[in-house]
Amino acid sequence: MKIANIETGNIVIPLAKPFKTALRTVENVDDIIVRVTTDTGAVGYGEAPPTAVITGDTKGSIRCAIEEFIRPALLGMEIEDLDGVMHKLHTSIVKNTSAKAAVDMAIYDLYAQRFGVPLYKMIGGYRDTVETDITISVNPVPQMIADSVEAVKQGYRILKIKVGKEGLADVARIAGIRKAVGSGVCIRVDANQGWTAKEAIHIITAMEDKGLDIDLVEQPVPAHDLDGMRAVTKAVRTPILADESVFSPQDAVDIILTHAADLINIKLMKTGGIWQALKICSLAEIYGVECMMGCMLESKLAVSAAAHLAAAKRVITRADLDGPSLCKLDPYTGGPLYEQGTIRMSPAPGIGITGVPAFA
Repeated sequence: MKIANIETGNIVIPLAKPFKTALRTVENVDDIIVRVTTDTGAVGYGEAPPTAVITGDTKGSIRCAIEEFIRPALLGMEIEDLDGVMHKLHTSIVKNTSAKAAVDMAIYDLYAQRFGVPLYKMIGGYRDTVETDITISVNPVPQMIADSVEAVKQGYRILKIKVGKEGLADVARIAGIRKAVGSGVCIRVDANQGWTAKEAIHIITAMEDKGLDIDLVEQPVPAHDLDGMRAVTKAVRTPILADESVFSPQDAVDIILTHAADLINIKLMKTGGIWQALKICSLAEIYGVECMMGCMLESKLAVSAAAHLAAAKRVITRADLDGPSLCKLDPYTGGPLYEQGTIRMSPAPGIGITGVPAFA
């Protein structure tokens, strides 16, 4: 089974509500889609969102990386030589992790199809369902409370609250949400690099003093400020999750060995795909550090690849894979089943998605 062609397309899906964080506001998923075809006629799909404020990748750079560097490097290679393909993929161009992730997941899709099994079973097979949180965007407090209550009514048991724009006012924001949803709902807080270390310590300590029972705080300080994040991790009781600070296995090792964070957030668009993400999982297993499987603002295609990894590995104890739930519609055929907070893996081989509008 040789790689015969790698094509790119585009998909635009409106969001049910604008997605707002400390870094950006987005109203549509507008992503690059990849199709890898083999000489046997088998097809694998991937997706890459242009998240320039985090990965540095734009739609133009993703297309260029795939069409001018990755495609020429991989054409004619055997899918069965997975490590060889992945080595060539990651050495064809530096950085450009989103472009690599899209091609990587398409290759893994084909590799699992080759052996007739769902991808999650091929790479670990730990579970066949994954529970995800749902993101509550940054908005005025009354709206965030209303959105949180609505999410709980829909069946979500885990909320990820976006903060980081208003400093200590975020404490009142979280307190209002906690009061509205009650003690039985898990609350995670994501600052998206929005605080300084001193602010983070002050804010998180205030949340602890109020007994808000926060599951974790994600990336409280800028990605490059590992010393600051280490100070926060040491000063507070609430677990700290490193997100934008972790792109590579080396980043994960640095954070684990220096105790800069308690938990690691793995995202395929940061690691460059499943191949490198599996290395982070192995390192986390060695050091006994739990991981979250996260996503950017991605549609069902890329999130399904991430869900397969989350289902495969025991060390991934949390999931933030709500991208499809934030979309107004699902344009794909096949793949895992998304039932509010529960993702049920499909028995179909590969990632399981068989219909992609960009290539219809």
